[in-house]
Amino acid sequence: MGILIALAVVVMWVFHLSWILQHVVPSFTNLWMYIHILVQAWLFTGLFITAHDAMHGNISRSRRINEAIGHIASFLFAAMFYKRLKKNHGLHHKFPATAQDPDFFAKSQNFFLWWGAFMYRYVTVLQIMIMAIIFNLLLLIPAVDEARAIVFWALPAILGTLQLFWVGVYWPHRLPHHEHMGPHRARTQHKNHLWALISCYFFGYHREHHNNPRIPWWQLFKTKP
Repeated sequence: MGILIALAVVVMWVFHLSWILQHVVPSFTNLWMYIHILVQAWLFTGLFITAHDAMHGNISRSRRINEAIGHIASFLFAAMFYKRLKKNHGLHHKFPATAQDPDFFAKSQNFFLWWGAFMYRYVTVLQIMIMAIIFNLLLLIPAVDEARAIVFWALPAILGTLQLFWVGVYWPHRLPHHEHMGPHRARTQHKNHLWALISCYFFGYHREHHNNPRIPWWQLFKTKP
């Protein structure tokens, strides 16, 4: 089941992006444009969640399959390098919300400063170059111009990054840390499975994820008391 769900997320991302790039008109008065941007941003988030499941070995019992899907999903998300993500994520689980956690920003709890530091730690020059190449390759698709590539590819990627950062890093782990957050220093959303799915593939149930990271995202709701 894990493999099918992971592939479904990737396939939906590919097909929806292909369709909107060629058939949706980027116009401030086009309501459907905003809906498609949000859907594509959510699918971008799904790519990272899929890579995240691969990091924890939750897609398949086969390490090779996990690694392969992890590499594909993280690259499609933003030309990110899976091995680097996996290493840093391991440190995040080992030292959550401490100075040793690469996702935590001890110097400031300001959202934008923390997000800027987060992006600085993960974005590389090579990654930017690859993204620039992909952007120009998209322009070779019939009917795709710069406006469409920016609105339907670049913008949803940025929104997906913000969604992941807010729900999976900033909100659950920001200061102050209280005793009820547990040893993982993690908050968790109130029980609402529909909102948890829409907001970030159930990762708003963040303390539950830290308590048992071997549960795939599509079963995480079952751990909510």
